Amino acid sequence: MSLKITEIFHSIQGESANVGFPTVFVRLTGCPMRCTYCDTAYAFHGGERLELDAIVSSVTAHHAKYVCVTGGEPLAQPDCWPLMTRLCDLGLRVSLETGGAISIAKVDPRVHIVLDVKTPDSGEEPKNTYANFDLIEPKDSLKFVICSRNDYEWARNKVRSERLNERCEILFSPSSEQLDPTALAEWILEDRMPVRFQVQLHKILWQDAQGK
Repeated sequence: MSLKITEIFHSIQGESANVGFPTVFVRLTGCPMRCTYCDTAYAFHGGERLELDAIVSSVTAHHAKYVCVTGGEPLAQPDCWPLMTRLCDLGLRVSLETGGAISIAKVDPRVHIVLDVKTPDSGEEPKNTYANFDLIEPKDSLKFVICSRNDYEWARNKVRSERLNERCEILFSPSSEQLDPTALAEWILEDRMPVRFQVQLHKILWQDAQGK
């Protein structure tokens, strides 16, 4: 078994429940979506094909407790599932960042899933696989990247109509190039939304970072 890998690196987790923890990132190559706000387009193509043993060895060499499997879209490569299971078997705390177009049904139940629900301004909202909502567990997170007031209202209505906050933690994150974070924070407070506001910590620490 093998995967096409763009990069494996050690950094600070900038988002979701594990924010702030030193984490090894395994970035898989390739993605079926082209979101308007994508900051990892360099992972669409190229990469190096590595066997799972080599990937696991590279991850464990960093001696970190947390591992994030990301992309691109990691679930676009079938051998991503056994990789995550192997990492969990080592006692590592594994998270998966997925765009939500592919079913999460086969993901190891020990993995913390961060599912990015595509908003209208992402340009990819029709690709959302809403059946994934029924597979989400309390340990997981649903993330909405908000690009505009229209996106906010769409996400707000989706959370309310589907009662998503009763399923798991909901993350609202401003698109760094398109929306003032303060505006989003104020909308959340005004509507008393049961969501967690977040910004990308890695972009504060490393201003020129893409997916670092």
